[in-house]
Amino acid sequence: PQIPTDSARCRSLAAMASPAVSPDSSSHEALSSVNSAPACSPTSDSENLSPDELELLAKLEEQNRLLEADSKSMRSMNGSRRNSGSSLVSSSSASSNLSHLEEDTWILWGRIVNEWDEWRRKKEKLLKELIRKGIPHHFRAIVWQLLCSATDMPVKNQYSELLKMSSPCEKLIRRDIARTYPEHEFFKGQDSLGQEVLFNVMKAYSLVDREVGYCQGSAFIVGLLLMQMPEEEAFCVFVRLMQEYRLRELFKPSMAELGLCIYQFEYMLQEQLPELNIHFRSQSFLTSMYASSWFLTLFLTTFPLPVATRVFDIFMYEGLEIVFRVGMALLQFNQAELVQLDMEGMSQYFQKVIPHQFDSCPDKLILRAFQVKYNPKKMKR
Repeated sequence: PQIPTDSARCRSLAAMASPAVSPDSSSHEALSSVNSAPACSPTSDSENLSPDELELLAKLEEQNRLLEADSKSMRSMNGSRRNSGSSLVSSSSASSNLSHLEEDTWILWGRIVNEWDEWRRKKEKLLKELIRKGIPHHFRAIVWQLLCSATDMPVKNQYSELLKMSSPCEKLIRRDIARTYPEHEFFKGQDSLGQEVLFNVMKAYSLVDREVGYCQGSAFIVGLLLMQMPEEEAFCVFVRLMQEYRLRELFKPSMAELGLCIYQFEYMLQEQLPELNIHFRSQSFLTSMYASSWFLTLFLTTFPLPVATRVFDIFMYEGLEIVFRVGMALLQFNQAELVQLDMEGMSQYFQKVIPHQFDSCPDKLILRAFQVKYNPKKMKR
């Protein structure tokens, strides 16, 4: 269970807990999860918003309550789960009573994208609230690019040339491609478009950053980007995430940053959940055994895609802090059950129970995450 410390880290990561993604969710189920909003505001930031902005948030909450109700009725009627293809959500409308609210949401996010600089400068609190409530699926590609400033990157012009080159990581990448979202229609089959473009992006990155090269966990992040946008854009976003979001440090051969994240998370656990911390220690249940994949794949190998994508929305704006918050929220939520289990029982619980606790209402997870105490200065120290 020790954190890998050499260049063979890819082999160690292959032993991570198997992905619990559910890419075959029906379009309506995905729609309710991906675009849903918390029943109440997840942070106190909303206290500083204007009456008009609060009214807007209330409208979004009403829309998502309708989405959730519509999702449940569709699931009960269908009884089966349909695949939504290469995207998380189909373009079909959820139901007629959503049309006006959906139109409001489209108008709002269209305005945000068109007036991006102004929103970042003058309406940051409202933008943060809206992102925490979930970016509408059809706006994700452009909003993610805007959030990480990946819209005009010079490296994009190098992409086609990089694909003509050979990389020493190609065999490793090819071997692991089939393990990335293996049940998702976009990535199924050796000759699938998804596997090909995923290989292209991973190979191109291994050539522009030879120190990191290729690391298995990163393919899940790139795979999610490719579900939203073309490969050149996904490549640029991934380069930016590696450069500006601590990810490159996480994936370096020494993986020292992962050790740091685990150390910081253990500090939070000891401070906020001392009883659970003592139980983990008594069972020799190390933090790295369950939390390494949280940091390396940003919960993409933990939660079904609709839930993980909501966390990823927030990560794109607020960085790795959301991983600490969600991780601690999960432990708080499950403390009573975990303290009753031995090591084997806890391992099974983390793999089979925790991933699906928030399938029907990811907003509850987001709400709990922002109730977690997190002190950036203390974490840095």
